[in-house]
Amino acid sequence: MTATDVERRTFLSATAGSAAIATLTAHAAQAQPSGPPVAPRSTPMSYAMKPLPFDPQKIKGLSEKILVSHYENNYGGAVKRLNSIIDQLATLDYDKAPGFLINGLKREELIATNSMILHEFYFAGLGEQNAPGAGLADAIARDFGSMDRWRSEFVAMGKAQGGGSGWVILTYSPRDKRLLNSWAADHTTTLAGGEPVLVLDMYEHAYQMDFGARAADYVATIMSALNWSNADRLYAQYSRS
Repeated sequence: MTATDVERRTFLSATAGSAAIATLTAHAAQAQPSGPPVAPRSTPMSYAMKPLPFDPQKIKGLSEKILVSHYENNYGGAVKRLNSIIDQLATLDYDKAPGFLINGLKREELIATNSMILHEFYFAGLGEQNAPGAGLADAIARDFGSMDRWRSEFVAMGKAQGGGSGWVILTYSPRDKRLLNSWAADHTTTLAGGEPVLVLDMYEHAYQMDFGARAADYVATIMSALNWSNADRLYAQYSRS
C-alpha cells in the first residue's frame, strides 16, 4: 500500500462519520413538517485539540511524518467531528426527530468522543523511555503476577489486532480496585467504568505509513518508547478514589 493510499484511507475514515450524519440530517428534514428553527437547548460544549506532549522528531522508531499525520488527521479529525455533532445535537428537536437520526448522531458522538480521549491517552504515553514508578509497578506485579507477565499480555493483545482495528488499554477498574488489560474496538467497546492508564493504538493509521503490514514491529517500537510519567499520575489519582 502506497503512502497516497494510506492518506486517502485516513481521509475517508475521518470524513465518513460526518458524511453519514449529513445524510441522516437531510432525510430527517424532509420527513419533518416545516416550521421555525429549533433554538438550542443549552450552550453546546466545544473541544480543542491538546498539544502533542512530546517533540515528534524525537520518538525512537516512529517518524515525525506519521506522528504529525496521526495527530492532525486522526486525533484532530475526531475533535472536529465531535464539535460538529455537538452543534447538530444542540439544535435537534428530540420530540420530533426520528429515532434513526437520534441513534445515528448519539452513536457518532460516542465514537468521536472516545476517539478523542483515547488518542490523548495514547500520545501521553509516548516519549523518552522510562519505567513505571514504584506505586504503579507494585500494582502491576500484584494484578498480573509480574511486570514481564503484564508486558507479554499487552504486547500479545496488540499483535493480535494487527491487520484489524482497535485499542489495547491498561485499565484501572474502580469496581474491583485492580488493573487489567482491556480490548477495545470502534472506540467504544471496553470495560464499563474502567479508567485508562496506558493506551496502545492499533488502528492502521498509527503504523501503516512507517511499518506497512508489520504490526508486530510497531508494537515492539511503542514498547521501547513508553514514558510512564502520565500513567503513574493517573494510577495514583484513580487508586485514591
